[in-house]
Amino acid sequence: MQQKRIFISSSQSEFSAERKLLAEYLCSDALLCKFFDVFLFENLPANNNDSGKVYLDAVKRCDIYIGLFGKEYGFETDDGISPTEKEFNCAVEYHKIKLIYVTNHKDNERHPKELKLIKKAEKFVVRKKFSNDLELKTAIYNSLVRFLEENEYIRTLPFDVTFNRYAIFDDLDEERIKGFVYTAHKKRAFPFTPETDIKTILTHLNLIDNERITNAAILLFGKKPQKHFISSEVRCAHFHGYDKVKPIPNYQVYKGDIFQLITQAVNFVLSNIVVSTSARDKGVVVDVKYELPVSAVTEAIVNAVAHRDYSSNASVQVMLFKDRLEVWNPGHLPYGMTVEKLMKKHSSIPVNPLIAEPLYLSGTIERMGTGTGDIIKQCKKAGLKSPEFVEEEDFRVILWRNKNSVKQVTDQAPTKHPPSTHQAPTKHPPSTHQANGKRQLNILQLLSVIKGEMTRQEIQKALKLTDRVNFRSLYLQPAIKQGLLELKFPQKSTHPKQRYRLTLKGMIIKAKNKK
Repeated sequence: MQQKRIFISSSQSEFSAERKLLAEYLCSDALLCKFFDVFLFENLPANNNDSGKVYLDAVKRCDIYIGLFGKEYGFETDDGISPTEKEFNCAVEYHKIKLIYVTNHKDNERHPKELKLIKKAEKFVVRKKFSNDLELKTAIYNSLVRFLEENEYIRTLPFDVTFNRYAIFDDLDEERIKGFVYTAHKKRAFPFTPETDIKTILTHLNLIDNERITNAAILLFGKKPQKHFISSEVRCAHFHGYDKVKPIPNYQVYKGDIFQLITQAVNFVLSNIVVSTSARDKGVVVDVKYELPVSAVTEAIVNAVAHRDYSSNASVQVMLFKDRLEVWNPGHLPYGMTVEKLMKKHSSIPVNPLIAEPLYLSGTIERMGTGTGDIIKQCKKAGLKSPEFVEEEDFRVILWRNKNSVKQVTDQAPTKHPPSTHQAPTKHPPSTHQANGKRQLNILQLLSVIKGEMTRQEIQKALKLTDRVNFRSLYLQPAIKQGLLELKFPQKSTHPKQRYRLTLKGMIIKAKNKK
């Protein structure tokens, strides 16, 4: 950033010492000197120019005007106005940032015109009082730091808590918010329903303040989060060997909100590792066993997306090698936390607290500091080598694969049932077993054609079906009941913009069936 110029106003001799003190202080402070340059009239070389004109030209060129008002009004020009008041008027006219500091005197101790100037300044800015040099320096320091924070030149609050200067309310997806509320209400007894006013919900979650939108709100519920944060994406790569070597057989860059990023990245991993299944004679939702525990894969990816440093230009990377899965998080552990402490019981310290809260309410995370322990436990239970956690330039989680731990098998043939003692029905509804078998096949066909979000009509067309009643009874309703398909607007099944999409479980079954 280019240095901002500060003009310290006070032509009268009452503050000559304070002006020099402030100039030296601001130019020597390790933080402020990087951002601000102070104009001081005493430092100008002697010349024949009118001092009043020089001062006013300096005000016009400055970024921040600091006004020091005390007891005396000071020298008055022919029009009866002091140079100090003319400088203030100029700052108002040219819309400069104005910081006003007033000595701690009673009104009857001030010159009438000085008191009038102070009252005029109050119409434009909030004035601050000071009694000594230390109080003045402290007040100015706090004001300048706040200026840097509000303009995002520096950041002391967590990234997700910071308000985004460019985001507007229309950047948020109202239907995604309602879908989240529906889930959170069911899973965590969230005190609102999808019918609640959206702004009330977001205010409750501390994601907005009037019309100001936090970075967290955009990342969680933005229509296009990458419009504001281009690095908010997950890059997934599948290497057939042990190292990062081009060409990459399978490479995907996923975009969307945080919930979408997590789902897509988890599905990428599960679609590219060894999986075994039980027989399908008991239903479509068969027992599926992956060589890497699904919960451990999910936890590693969730942690990377939820706790990453979103101010970094790097992206979350998920890399699958022949012997391991690596999840790279562009960030670091919280201050005071080490890898050794992470391996033991520890409190939950979210890097992005406003992001963590909705993830907890949706059931995505537990917010108990148990994530690392769960990853270790699940890998141990699966007979895998203990996972590794590495902090260098980035933070990495490594889950080790074991080619011999799970064998990929083909589906077994359905178990033969003994013949029925009843006469085979003719031109009657099929038996329960036959109907279930047909329904299972229908659901698998349904999963195979779902791409993204689709309307009922689009799904029927993809399946080449015309009977709406049979489609609902044999395809749609069983898939929803078994948790393989979900509605975009679950709170209102007849929503005019209703769409259907695969759940994570549905994605897993689809990927497995494709194999």
